[in-house]
Amino acid sequence: MEAFFVGVTGGSGAPYALSLVRALGAAGARVHLSISAAGLKVLALECGARIDPAEPDLAPFRAGAGEVLFHPIEAVEAPPSSGTHPVRGAVVVPCSMGTAARVASGLSSNLIERTCDVALKEGRPLILVPRETPLNRVHLDSLSRLAWAGATILPAMPGFYHRPKTVEDLVDHVVGKILDRLGVEHDLFRRWGAEPAGDEEFHPHAPRRG
Repeated sequence: MEAFFVGVTGGSGAPYALSLVRALGAAGARVHLSISAAGLKVLALECGARIDPAEPDLAPFRAGAGEVLFHPIEAVEAPPSSGTHPVRGAVVVPCSMGTAARVASGLSSNLIERTCDVALKEGRPLILVPRETPLNRVHLDSLSRLAWAGATILPAMPGFYHRPKTVEDLVDHVVGKILDRLGVEHDLFRRWGAEPAGDEEFHPHAPRRG
């Protein structure tokens, strides 16, 4: 069973995290999950998922034959904090600008930051999914330094060429892009060049019907 790390911080965009963990579970993966204090509040606000770190109910995150292992953010002794633990990739979604700045500066004050540092030093995929807008020069500097260090900066910017009809379609488009970078197969969105359903014209600039 392949293992991945998913960190959830306080930026808006909790539905992306929920969808990603479920998609990894559906693919049969083991997910090491850690959520910051602000991330817990955003999950409750945006998804209605209230997680008690002391006794976490992870039912909202579970799907398929995969496994979800929860680690409190202060548990810097958890397996993903070591480069010897086999984790195929790490994702922070959503990634707050504070988290991005601390990781870019090499700080490891909690499990999420430490796991990001490990991914960079071990040459493993590290995907950061910011949703902040607009971005100031400090934000851009942090993201630039992270990209220079080897991280993938994958902003939560869904496309529209697949004709999204629901909020879930928009979420799945971003989550699918994350899975692509991790090398995990999925069918969350229709790819460019794929046959459209029925007589629907598939073109990014075609007017939407209805």
